[in-house]
Amino acid sequence: MERRRQRGPAPRGGRSGPPFGTAAVRGRSMLPTLREGDLLLVRYGASPRSGDLVVARFADGTVAVKRAVERRRTRSGAAGWWLLSDNPGEGVDSRHRGPVPEADVLAVVRLRVWPSPRMGRRLPRP
Repeated sequence: MERRRQRGPAPRGGRSGPPFGTAAVRGRSMLPTLREGDLLLVRYGASPRSGDLVVARFADGTVAVKRAVERRRTRSGAAGWWLLSDNPGEGVDSRHRGPVPEADVLAVVRLRVWPSPRMGRRLPRP
């Protein structure tokens, strides 16, 4: 299973601390956009837009980088996001787990820092 690791604290129900952090890419679910080992600069508390890459926590606690596709309601009726992998044959996303509540979309990717910098909104769709 593909897992993405977030660096720095990201408590449930809120975020305290600096507005920026990093996330390291693990797995192959975001190929060709992101690769194993890419280091991302993320902005906590930013509002995602359709097409943005985000760091989100799924209901089982897995933290992953996914593409925010569209706003949807969760089963409870709360506002949420439909999140998908760029490489649909790998990893787990909303097709398997359903919409992710807005509160669990922790950060928006702003920049790939390593191995070569690219802006988050310019990270192309496959």
